Amino acid sequence: MSRPTPVVPQATVPPRHLIESIVAAALAEDAPWGDITVQALIDPDLCSTATITAREPGVLCGTAAIEVAMQLTDGRISVTFPRPDGSRFEAGDTIADISGPAAGILKAERTALNIVQRLSGIATMTQAFVEAAGGTDARIVDTRKTTPGLRVLERWAVRCGGGSNHRSSLSDAVMVKDNHLALLAVDGPWALTAALLAARSRLPHTVHVEVEVDRLDQIEPVLAAGVDTIMLDNFALEELAEGVRMIGGRALVEASGNVRLDTVAAIAATGVDIISAGALTHSVRALDLGLDFAAGPGRPVAAASDGVTEDATDQGGEHDLP
Repeated sequence: MSRPTPVVPQATVPPRHLIESIVAAALAEDAPWGDITVQALIDPDLCSTATITAREPGVLCGTAAIEVAMQLTDGRISVTFPRPDGSRFEAGDTIADISGPAAGILKAERTALNIVQRLSGIATMTQAFVEAAGGTDARIVDTRKTTPGLRVLERWAVRCGGGSNHRSSLSDAVMVKDNHLALLAVDGPWALTAALLAARSRLPHTVHVEVEVDRLDQIEPVLAAGVDTIMLDNFALEELAEGVRMIGGRALVEASGNVRLDTVAAIAATGVDIISAGALTHSVRALDLGLDFAAGPGRPVAAASDGVTEDATDQGGEHDLP
């Protein structure tokens, strides 16, 4: 049975200026003084067509990053996409059709592939977690365990896979974790209640407050402070179910710790509202996608709209040369 394609609203795509800043930094890293191979061998006016093709099945994320990589390299390059972000693809499916100056396509190739391969890996992993938790009300969310500098893109990939996002940064919500508790609860669990109540009195009413606990006896003192979410961290399944019962709808219940593809279904069945999984972003494998030029004689940019070149590059596989 075919799996439905998640609906990924256009509004969930990161703002273009953020994508451009990330991609521009990656392009500068890859060719700080230009692509000397291309400069030595490829006529800058040679027009060509190329295709990014899937070599294994997965869920697509990163079309905007491909387009930005090509456009920042040479504004004459055009890119079209047969399928949208969030859609599934099979091995052999076309991800992108690219046309324009071959030199620019070659220069942007690795940056574009690196990004779309990683983001599609995250989207694919996320969809697997979402499907495993199917039939429950549990929402699969990411964590801050993201690649430095790539968080906005990796969180986009989680959404493309049908998941949701946790707080974006330390500035977005109050989240009291184990190291905070070590400092605040030295005088017992009810000292934490007082500290949380004092914090709430200083915070705007719009700020979400979440507290992590690792024992059932911490739940009531935390609830007494009127928090919004309680994270049950590294609880056994029976304890998760008991924690859900104790909280009884007075706060959202998040499960975290030991969340893997083989454990997420049982965790979801305990009745928790949210399951956060760092594995969505820190333990993924980049999918195998490749960019290939069509074989044939090249034509000058000014004279061609769909010319091709003799060069046939293949840099998508994990065993290829850099």
